[in-house]
Amino acid sequence: MESVIAYFQDIPSLHRSMILVGGLTFFSLLESGIPMFSREYRKMHHAGINIAFTLTTVVVNFVLAFVMLQSSAWAVAHQFGILQWLPTMPTWLYMITGLLLLDLIGAYFVHWAEHKVKWMWRFHLIHHTDTNVDTTSANRHHPGESVFRLIFTTAGAVIAGADWWIIMMYQSMSAALSQFNHANIKFPVALDNILSWLIVTPSMHRVHHHYVLPYTDSNFGNIFSIWDRIFGTYKWLPQEQIKFGIDTHMKPEEHSDFGRLLKIPFETYRPPTGGKTN
Repeated sequence: MESVIAYFQDIPSLHRSMILVGGLTFFSLLESGIPMFSREYRKMHHAGINIAFTLTTVVVNFVLAFVMLQSSAWAVAHQFGILQWLPTMPTWLYMITGLLLLDLIGAYFVHWAEHKVKWMWRFHLIHHTDTNVDTTSANRHHPGESVFRLIFTTAGAVIAGADWWIIMMYQSMSAALSQFNHANIKFPVALDNILSWLIVTPSMHRVHHHYVLPYTDSNFGNIFSIWDRIFGTYKWLPQEQIKFGIDTHMKPEEHSDFGRLLKIPFETYRPPTGGKTN
């Protein structure tokens, strides 16, 4: 465990980049070989938009990483947060507990809030405008969302009282698992059913990308799927019935132009069918 802690405590930026690029490459190859949905669309254009958003996310995370680092250091130094208040435990149990807390506080609850709070949804809906979800969709986030999500994630890390190495381990897992559960791959049904009780699988997350409520407001999990089952936000929909996108922005010109997507959060608000009026 000491070597694992040492690695993630000072994980090189190159290695984090390799996780991101390697994951995109690996799952893109799988999508070409075993696609779940065979569809015709401008794949390179689609990938270009999503990769552009990926780059803005990388820039935001790089610029604001010091905030999370200093926040984690403060929490540990002042013994603040849930992990710091718990009794001493084996390192492996401390690691698992930390990952679960980060996923619950800094990911699940934040994602749920993005769907319930109007000003947050204005930015987050850019992720949902994608009508051809694939592995590149994992990082299709408006730079405005990247900023406030990192701030909320940092707050979650402080509440959890997580050491920096756990945060970096979680971030690395999150990047890889997000690319996996957005991937347009045909995954064995039996294996998917088993894994979906522990982690978010492609078939589970596709339901979240169905274009209309109540499915859009379900399956908020990031890495671990247990939170949706515990909090009653789990839903299922047969894969052949899923239609990607968001009902308020289904016109091609509204979801296939990078410049237009950047402007959407600042345009007149459109509540999805079923009404988000708060």
